[in-house]
Amino acid sequence: MSWQWLWWLCGALALGAIEMMALEFTFLMLAGGALAATVGALFGLPWWANGIVFACVSLLMLVTVRPIMLSRFGPKGGGAPVTGTDALVGRLAEAVTRIDKNGGRAKIGGEVWTSRLDGGGQVAPGTRLKVTQIDGATAVVQPVQPDNQ
Repeated sequence: MSWQWLWWLCGALALGAIEMMALEFTFLMLAGGALAATVGALFGLPWWANGIVFACVSLLMLVTVRPIMLSRFGPKGGGAPVTGTDALVGRLAEAVTRIDKNGGRAKIGGEVWTSRLDGGGQVAPGTRLKVTQIDGATAVVQPVQPDNQ
């Protein structure tokens, strides 16, 4: 039995690992091509045929799937995907405790964050907020609607 499938599988895993660092969906498409070549090798295709399968599937995914993924996960106007704390900016939050310029706590997407108010004043628990920036491990927030109290 040929071990060619193992080489293609290792290549797919390596490309997937590179994608985890790059986050631009290029290496993910190449990993898809390598997985297709792995299947070809398991069915007994020769190495040159698996090379063609890899090239065709990778190219097809780069042309069709990658643009869809970039538009779905990338920022408006293209570019790299927004991940980590950058993805929290602009999201809605809810005050868990009283929040002022010195601090407080807010729930953002199911997680409770240390927060501080952008500007003066204070907000009561339950107030709807919008995340304006992340400063270290602190979410800087502002009320969605002005407090009328």
